[in-house]
Amino acid sequence: MGLRFVILTGMSGAGKSTALKMMEDMGYFCVDNLPIALIEKFCELAEAENAELSKVAVGVDIRSGQSFGELESILAGMRSQGRKFEILYLDSDDAVLVKRYKETRRNHPLAVGERVDKGIAQERERLRFLKRQADFIIDTSQLLTRELKVELEKIFVQNQSYQSLFVTILSFGFKYGIPADSDLVFDVRFLPNPYYVETLRPKTGNDPEIQEFVMQYEEAHRFLDKLEDMVRFLIPNYITEGKNQLVVSIGCTGGKHRSVTLANGLYERLRQQHSYGLKIEHRDIGKDALRGK
Repeated sequence: MGLRFVILTGMSGAGKSTALKMMEDMGYFCVDNLPIALIEKFCELAEAENAELSKVAVGVDIRSGQSFGELESILAGMRSQGRKFEILYLDSDDAVLVKRYKETRRNHPLAVGERVDKGIAQERERLRFLKRQADFIIDTSQLLTRELKVELEKIFVQNQSYQSLFVTILSFGFKYGIPADSDLVFDVRFLPNPYYVETLRPKTGNDPEIQEFVMQYEEAHRFLDKLEDMVRFLIPNYITEGKNQLVVSIGCTGGKHRSVTLANGLYERLRQQHSYGLKIEHRDIGKDALRGK
């Protein structure tokens, strides 16, 4: 089996250091912030028979300074020589990156004496060619650490076919506002509301009693059929267009019963066969209980 050589890159603050540690735990020989001029030589040494290396990950980012501009030509040269490598690019929304920098009180490498958002904009422009060439793109904006680990294991341990799209199925309550990061929003308030059945009111769409109540109606099944069909149609088209994250939001009045049930239903259907990242969230499931309603 030949060498698997991975170049791990992406936006500062998107989780590269965390990802590199995870890959080390997966058996990869990892090197962070290797000088750009040494990447080709390092790949050559790793390929040598006496190197005894089968999996290598190299962290490369904007910290390389002026020499970063040489990376595009170096990668082109490696390809022309037949050297095989993969590029994993970690990305995140600008607003999330700004928040992370503020929370950690760290300076962005390109924003010395400037606002963080200006540094992020410069970095995004300088990394554009890498993102365009990337084999795998993971958007960490909404990912927990354990969810990032799952995605990395799919690619680098289980060797699953992977599309660079992460799909979030999100339930919510309209009375708390539509989630700002929604790409697709669906209103299921047309279905009868379990809230008005006193014995069901304290329960949620994660409970069998609520699921049975909601799914007793043919309209609920037809809604899921049509929604699944549309989402499955859209996903490959979004991937082709270069989209990295898709948030499908399903809302009812309070985000506790109907939306949770149908979000769970869609998630179960999609996870039976997928080659993209997938997770489910229930944004407002506990808010009524917290407010004593």
